[in-house]
Amino acid sequence: MLEATSGKRCAVLSVAVVGSGPSGVYTAQALLRQSLVPDVRVHVLDRLPTPYGLVRYGVAPDHEKIKSLQNSLRAVLEDDRVTFVGNVGVGGAEGVSPARLAGLYHAVVYCVGASADRPLAVPGESLPGSYSATTFVSWYSAHPDIGADPFALDARSAVVIGVGNVAVDVARILARGADELRGTDVPRAALSALEASRVHDVHIMGRRGPSQARFTTKELRELGALPGARVVVDPAELALDPAYAAPDGLPGALPLPAVVRRNLEVLRGWSAGRAGAGGAGPAAAGPVRRIRLRFFLRPVELLERGGRVAGVRFARTAPDGAGGVRDTGRYEDVEAQLVLRAVGYRGVELPGLPFDPVRGTVPHAAGRVLRGGVASPGEYVAGWIKRGPTGVIGSNRSCAKETVTSLLEDAPALTRRTAADDPLAVLREWGLQPVEWAGWLSIERAEAELGRSLGRGPVKIPDWAGLLAAARDENA
Repeated sequence: MLEATSGKRCAVLSVAVVGSGPSGVYTAQALLRQSLVPDVRVHVLDRLPTPYGLVRYGVAPDHEKIKSLQNSLRAVLEDDRVTFVGNVGVGGAEGVSPARLAGLYHAVVYCVGASADRPLAVPGESLPGSYSATTFVSWYSAHPDIGADPFALDARSAVVIGVGNVAVDVARILARGADELRGTDVPRAALSALEASRVHDVHIMGRRGPSQARFTTKELRELGALPGARVVVDPAELALDPAYAAPDGLPGALPLPAVVRRNLEVLRGWSAGRAGAGGAGPAAAGPVRRIRLRFFLRPVELLERGGRVAGVRFARTAPDGAGGVRDTGRYEDVEAQLVLRAVGYRGVELPGLPFDPVRGTVPHAAGRVLRGGVASPGEYVAGWIKRGPTGVIGSNRSCAKETVTSLLEDAPALTRRTAADDPLAVLREWGLQPVEWAGWLSIERAEAELGRSLGRGPVKIPDWAGLLAAARDENA
């Protein structure tokens, strides 16, 4: 249970949490579990009419165990002290400004994540056929901002730039057969495009060595378990990494982390062609797709032919002896009609809140928003917009607890401020049309019915009009 240091109890505390992903829901959960304020009311706001954030729109459809986290998030949002308020944007042109929102609640906690991709900043990056990996993920996850049909997978060769879990996810979806995804909630258009896909080679490219890759071993091993796919690793590229030759750690250096040792062992098996480490998946039918894991290659230009991307030029790098890499003066061109960049995320400025453009975060002290270096009463942050895009889903729990501890310390002063008796009524007076929990349940029923009509399980509705129509259909 979270306790404030003051020990003084205060009256009802009205809090808005902006964002219904893990960081937002964990913030609401921490507020429910504390005992300093016996009467707390939490509104969890989201720009979308659907809850769960990246758990719904960022976790790969074939990762059912991670997606099941929705069940624990759901338990929080169904608590009588919590109200889900979807279809309400904050900070945008059509949403509510932070200043107006602050007038409705005693406190507002911003949990808006880090929604922008880091660019490659190389010539040709904006060519047709070049996308952020997040756009691809949002497409096969049915995010309504993307639309149903941006990807026609007629490329023969795809390059994924980056060696983290997002890069592995998108490579796995490209290499996985559509039949294996038919039992998931992938939307119809994406499933049809994947079924007609001509992608034969998927290249996962990293500018540094395998010991510095950021994928987890579980994600890595999944590549080797794909039916109809073969993982190819160049032993010469692995050998360039000093840690690869010394799996127990370099002399005089700290031992390698366990995840790095496990990753290197998987890669070692693939480079030796050991089937147990990956290789071709079981019972492959039809042509085998190749997944090529490449290292020490830095993108310097996207190549063009016929007005669209045709390949990527890479500079060959090598270890510099200080933990980084140096260019060797050699280059390699890799054919690709589809390029997906997965080199990290950064936060986006929310109009009305202070923002650090270098860190991509809101300035804060233990979660308290800082304006001009001074804590702004009643304004807080949690999640990636607070600490940057680091950690795993569970990292948001401790982050949220720190912020809520600060909020509770401030609670006696906060509850002396005026808060609206019915914030949803005020939002409607301002012309907004909130989607509450009953509306989300209607969307769930509509997606289940859509799936039944297709002979599948629930299938996501991929567009704003469809989601809002379902939310307002009591018989959905």
